[in-house]
Amino acid sequence: MPSTEIPLIELETKYFMNRRISQVFVLFIAATFAVSCGNNNDNDFGGGGNNAPTVEIVRSQIGSLPLEERLTGVVRAQNQTGIYPEIAGRITEVYVQNGERVESGQPLAKIRDDEFREQRNQAESDLDVAEAQVRQARASLSRIDSRLSRAEQLSERDMETQLELETLRADKEEAEANLDLAKAQKRRAESELKDSEYALNNTVIEAPYSGVVGGRDVEIGQRVDTGNRIFEIGDMDNMKVTVTLTEGMTGHIRPGHTSFITSPALTDTTIESQVTRISPFLNPVSHTTQAEIEVPNPGNSLRPGMFVSVDIMYGETDQATLVPNAAIFTNPAEGSRGVFVAEGIGTELDLESEEDADTEDEEGNPIFGPVPVEFVPVDIIAEGRAMTGISGLSEGQYVVTLGQNMLADRGSEEARVREADWDDILDKQQLESRDIHGIISDKLQRARESESDSLNE
Repeated sequence: MPSTEIPLIELETKYFMNRRISQVFVLFIAATFAVSCGNNNDNDFGGGGNNAPTVEIVRSQIGSLPLEERLTGVVRAQNQTGIYPEIAGRITEVYVQNGERVESGQPLAKIRDDEFREQRNQAESDLDVAEAQVRQARASLSRIDSRLSRAEQLSERDMETQLELETLRADKEEAEANLDLAKAQKRRAESELKDSEYALNNTVIEAPYSGVVGGRDVEIGQRVDTGNRIFEIGDMDNMKVTVTLTEGMTGHIRPGHTSFITSPALTDTTIESQVTRISPFLNPVSHTTQAEIEVPNPGNSLRPGMFVSVDIMYGETDQATLVPNAAIFTNPAEGSRGVFVAEGIGTELDLESEEDADTEDEEGNPIFGPVPVEFVPVDIIAEGRAMTGISGLSEGQYVVTLGQNMLADRGSEEARVREADWDDILDKQQLESRDIHGIISDKLQRARESESDSLNE
């Protein structure tokens, strides 16, 4: 597996998230079993005889685990940019509201234009004066040039003095300079006219391209200048997710790698896309770079500014023993990571035999045992979104996925077990805390109603 250099803050964030998921997961299993088995006197939660906690188990498998990096991304609209006035002035009209779609060139707002119209009119007048001065200078030069031509002809017949000839030549140079000056003044007047027309045209603030308007921060009567962002615009049909890659990640993440984008705001939706591009320049301080993932957004489920989880898949591990992520437990006494293994399943205890069942939960699932359980330290080969590849465990051994805290807290060497389905465990791992609390509340309500019905009978 390629080496990955992860900044300390990212490690701390991952640790906190994993710890939070584990805590919520334990809350879920404890409350679920308490509700489902609370009325069963043979079970530990109901005050049973042998004080063995009830846990869920699942059978480990052999397979390859997809290699992935889980990152946090920020969503932006394609071509998302702020709209700033090109000139300063007071707003007289606002034509659009947040959420409206606009086309390229469509007016968004208007700045009072009285002053700019007057400047344009003055610039037009100055240009007229400059053009007249050019014509005047050209006529003067033409007149002096004619006099000089006649004087040169007379000089050849000794009918004109040399002094007069030199004077006319100096007058011609002066006339040429005056013409050049007039032309320069005309060019300046033309430039000032263009500036005034540019300012007048920019009293109407237009959409630079087609998109959806948001972030409106302007009202009629408000004075704005070129530093005020008055709107934000972007193409909401196509979004761009930006993630930060460490220097180590750039060694194995490439454009074209599959990515899965999730967020609590997307409910059960997972968006699949590919890494579009990666900046080749690392930040000299943080040694990180940016990767971009372009994502279609037909249902507008993604919003600019959202934080999303991005899983980038970049290969597969070799064959390894796979267990659900929920099975990995950190031993609080030793600090080692491992799994609780339920012994004797398949040899001394047949999970398919109803005769071996000790009791059952409210949904009719059989509960077996108690059976011996042992904490087994393991080496983590790779961690995926839902499964972990480990070494130190044989294929087919049953591991505890829910209830490890009860085993560790009590120092239990035995537990009642209920076999869980792989897909159910993976689904539970994706539950948000609010979903889990809702499930617990529903189960508690059903338990109260059942108890009330029993008392009424």
